[in-house]
Amino acid sequence: MSIATSAPTRIDLAGGTLDIWPLYLFHPGAQTINAAISLRARALVESRADDRIVIRSLDTGVTIEADHWRDLRDRRELRLLALLCHFFEAHGITLTTSSESPAGAGIAGSSALNIAVCGALAEWNRTHYEPDMLLQIAMNVEAQAIAVPTGVQDYRPALYGGIAAVELDVDGVRRVPLDVDPAELERRLVLCYTGEPRNSGTNNWEIMKKHIDGDRHVADCFDRIRDAAAAMREALVRADWDAVARALAGEWETRTRLAPGVSTPAINALIGRAAGAGAQGAKVCGAGGGGCLVCMGPPDRRDAIGEALAAGGARVLDFRLEAHGLTRG
Repeated sequence: MSIATSAPTRIDLAGGTLDIWPLYLFHPGAQTINAAISLRARALVESRADDRIVIRSLDTGVTIEADHWRDLRDRRELRLLALLCHFFEAHGITLTTSSESPAGAGIAGSSALNIAVCGALAEWNRTHYEPDMLLQIAMNVEAQAIAVPTGVQDYRPALYGGIAAVELDVDGVRRVPLDVDPAELERRLVLCYTGEPRNSGTNNWEIMKKHIDGDRHVADCFDRIRDAAAAMREALVRADWDAVARALAGEWETRTRLAPGVSTPAINALIGRAAGAGAQGAKVCGAGGGGCLVCMGPPDRRDAIGEALAAGGARVLDFRLEAHGLTRG
C-alpha cells in the first residue's frame, strides 16, 4: 500500500507573528491575511515487508531508521518527521518527503510538509481527524520539534488552500475565505528567494519575549501590524490594488522596527531594485531576516520587477495562487 499527499505553502500578506498565542489576545481585532501558493510539500508513505520505520528526506539527503516508533522520540535528525511518526505510532513504513520550497524560505514550507505528512500518516493509520484536530496535532508536534511556540496561520493555507483571513480572538481562531479574484492578485505579485535562509521560530520567539516583558515599542508595532492587516483585507475585497500595495509596504515598514535583523542590507537592496522597476510595495515572507521576498506592482511591470530582482542575485520563483489545500496524490 502507498499513500501520497501534498500541501501548498503560502505567502503571508499581513499580520504575521500576531498569530502566536497569546500575542493576539493583547491586540483586539488581530488577524493574518495569507494566500496559498502552488509550491507544494509532498509526502509518500509506503508499506514495508518488516515492521521498521524508514524516514527519508529528499531535500536534505538524510535518511533515518528505527526498529520501533518509540525509538523516534529522541531522534534529533529529521526531528519533525520523527516526532510525527512517533505520534502516529507508525510501523512497517517508509516515509519519503520533498518540498518545492527553498530551505528557510519563510513561506511555511515546514508547516506544509507537516500537514502533508499528518494527512498521509492519518490515512495510513485509518484514523479520521476533524480538520481542527489535524491542525492542532500539526501545530503541537512542530512546537515540540523546534522547542519554541508556533503560530496558527501557516497550517490553514496548507490544509484548505485559497486566499483567507485568519481571525484571532478570545473565542477562538477562525479562517474566513476572502472574495478575491486570484488571477488579478497573482498578476501583480512577484516572489523571489533572497538567498538568505531565516529562522522564523527564533526571530518570533525573541520578539514575543519582549512583548510579554512589557516592551511598549514592540506592542505599538503590533498594533500597527494589526491595522495593516485590516487595511489589507478591506483593500483585497474591494480589489483596490493600489491600497493592497500600500498595506503591504506599510506592514513591512512597521515589521522592520520590531527588532534588528528583520531586514538586512541585501533585502533592502532587493526592495530598492524592485521599487526602481515599478514595485509599489514589498515585504519579506515570514519573520524576516531572509527567505522569500514578495513584491507587488502593476501587471505591466511584473516582468521588469522580476528581472530587476534576478539582476540583484535573487531567484525568482514561478508560482500560482492555489485554490486547493491538502490533497491525495
